[in-house]
Amino acid sequence: MSRVVHPIERQSYAILRSRVDLTGLPPLTRAVTERVVHASADLDYVTDLVCDEAALAGGLAALRGGAAVVTDVAMVAAGITRPGPGPVCPIAEPATAALARAAGITRSAAAVRVAYDRVGPGAVWVVGCAPTALFELLDLGARPALVVGLPVGFVGAAESKAGLRASGLPAVSNVGEKGGSAVAAAALNALLYLEET
Repeated sequence: MSRVVHPIERQSYAILRSRVDLTGLPPLTRAVTERVVHASADLDYVTDLVCDEAALAGGLAALRGGAAVVTDVAMVAAGITRPGPGPVCPIAEPATAALARAAGITRSAAAVRVAYDRVGPGAVWVVGCAPTALFELLDLGARPALVVGLPVGFVGAAESKAGLRASGLPAVSNVGEKGGSAVAAAALNALLYLEET
């Protein structure tokens, strides 16, 4: 994939780097942190993000190997820049709605079950909206290559991310309630853009 960097993005990164020095971070952690801060204009992510360099390296290797990318919602999928097949995101499928009704769970949780049946272990999961999706992924005992767990909200978001960190799964998360589709997609895009080098 050849990506042309727009002058506004270059200027944004220059401003970011004038406000905070992240050169002491390991390279993949720095790339993810900068991309998330760039996408959100929120410097608090510098101290709020929880990255593990080995987990990021494993995720990058999985992406380079063609691993499936799964997202919790269409907004996250729309923000991911990846050549080839798009992310797996069954949230809007009738079968997902039917499973949610039958099981008494949210559509986001049902979508995780449907997606896991399709992709199995080794996928890269990107959760930027629904804490219930992240809780469901943890309950499934999935063996992902990487989980970008950045759901947002006052109900369950911080708790789901704490559960992700406690699980020992390879992950990117943050400590607080904030997050969202844009930052989750940005974290993954940081790794995808590294594929170009």
